[in-house]
Amino acid sequence: MAEVRLAVVGAGVVGKRHIETIRSTASAELVAIVDPFPGAETTADEAGVPYYVDVRAMLRDSKPDGVIVATPTEHHLASCLAALESGAHVLVEKPISATLSEAEAIVAKSEQTGRHVLVGHHRRYYPQVHRAREIVRQGHLGRLVAVSGQWGLRKHEGYYEPDWRKRRAAGPVLTNLIHDMDCLRFICGEVTSISAETANNVRSAEKEDAAALIMSFENGALGSFVLSDQTCSPWAWEFATGENPAFPKTGRNVLRFMGTDASLEFPNLVVWRHDDGAGDWTTDIKPHPEALELGDAFERQIEHFCSVVHGEQVPQVTALDATRTLRATLAVFEAADSKQRVRL
Repeated sequence: MAEVRLAVVGAGVVGKRHIETIRSTASAELVAIVDPFPGAETTADEAGVPYYVDVRAMLRDSKPDGVIVATPTEHHLASCLAALESGAHVLVEKPISATLSEAEAIVAKSEQTGRHVLVGHHRRYYPQVHRAREIVRQGHLGRLVAVSGQWGLRKHEGYYEPDWRKRRAAGPVLTNLIHDMDCLRFICGEVTSISAETANNVRSAEKEDAAALIMSFENGALGSFVLSDQTCSPWAWEFATGENPAFPKTGRNVLRFMGTDASLEFPNLVVWRHDDGAGDWTTDIKPHPEALELGDAFERQIEHFCSVVHGEQVPQVTALDATRTLRATLAVFEAADSKQRVRL
């Protein structure tokens, strides 16, 4: 089967990871890179592909089968619409867009053109996420009662030098929490309401330094989550899994799903249950770890994208699905600003 011709729009940190992954994937061929910043031309030269500063010029000349959009979030809409109009399928990084109206425009254009839009919630490509969904939804924990989670680390100073990273759209809620929100929706079911508080006491920028939220799920479970990108902490997905060799691995779990019969630590799967299965706080409770290979989610994502382009599979994370994750995540700001519970 012919290689799928892919172009990458945005050659930053995530864009470069997509570029490297495409070049190592047998089913894909990198045909162009688009990025207005001059340094990206070097990336294109090293990859041996044409360099463009304009998306439409690239689409006209290179005619890719699929386009990966890895620009800052506020530029997702224009690139997605242009790619879909050209007849290409799209894999856009999360969040799908900065606003719900933009996300809905992408969904509508996808339906109008008959082209698929996949959204880069890459954790969905880890087997641990699917196994956690099975454990929760198949009743291995009994009835799910509560969920608690946290994400905390301190990013390096240079990370915040660009002005766009001082804005709310680039803060940890839309950049980091949205990953966990997507996992929570996938594992537990839809979020029905959110209460939240945010704070920016450390950097005093537009973006938040920390957020705390309480959620209710459609199955009746309650959840809480605290996050910050200004804390010295071993409790973050990146540290728990070691998915990125640039970050240290602590192996410390960050989510706990608590049921009437057992509880689950995640993402390194550990089920806690009483020995007799019907115990209470007076009986022994022991951990039962379940080891699964992590693998490379970006490789699986690109392979899946190629299969979708060939018509062999349907998208794992559609534009509509990602819009629901965006809606739940944006509700954190709505609840924090209004000081009221937001119902979804």
